[in-house]
Amino acid sequence: MPPALRPSGRLPCPGVTPDDPLAPLTTLPGVAEAGEEAREALGRAHRHRANLRGWPKSAAEASLRAARASSVLDGGPLQFANVDDRDPVLAGALRVAEALEGGEGALVGVWRRAPLQAIARLHALAAADLADGDTLGRPRRDEGVGRRLELLADLVTGGTRVPAPVLAAVAHGELLTLAPFGTADGVVARAVSRLITIASGLDPHGLGVPEVHWMRRSGDYRAAARGFASGTPDGLAAWLVLSSEALHAGAREALSIAQGASS
Repeated sequence: MPPALRPSGRLPCPGVTPDDPLAPLTTLPGVAEAGEEAREALGRAHRHRANLRGWPKSAAEASLRAARASSVLDGGPLQFANVDDRDPVLAGALRVAEALEGGEGALVGVWRRAPLQAIARLHALAAADLADGDTLGRPRRDEGVGRRLELLADLVTGGTRVPAPVLAAVAHGELLTLAPFGTADGVVARAVSRLITIASGLDPHGLGVPEVHWMRRSGDYRAAARGFASGTPDGLAAWLVLSSEALHAGAREALSIAQGASS
């Protein structure tokens, strides 16, 4: 978690206030600009003629591509090798994608009311073939884990007013860093990022596919996640900018899907 959010009582980032602990992140170099570019790109994807009425078809394809890329980032395959192959990582990523597809599912409503319940549900879907049933949706029994998840829930339910690209990146980075479940944490973290972009209205139909960008730049993705975990200004800025760049690239992927559908 960024230093400003750690339950240590210290506020090492200049300008942090109790009212909005994430506000200083928006002043880091390149963060605001990258976020605005991502917002504009996603807007263009939503305004594409194929997505004005035919967005459900685009959303389904985006969801599939997102699941496959997220699977690869967690060590799973891009697709099943044959009809009998049910790789547990890819199977979980596909279940998560189905739950988020189109942006209108019940999970969005749960997220807005009770984000920790939504995170638990995402883990139950992602890790159904990876973990024992009694551990699904249950974070590790560690006081630090529980406290940090509570802080994250406070932020996403009104504790901050930062733009959606920043909030999505913070939640994503925090869940990667915390690894609260010990299985499928990457799939869950990327799903939460996607859920925030949907619920916030940044990408209401889930047309963007930032996961493909993260997969293609997996080395940069993992290095930037370590930078986020370090809590340094440079590390935080690099992660936030990379996250917005992925949203921007994901919007280009959305446009290619729309163009394919309309050709």
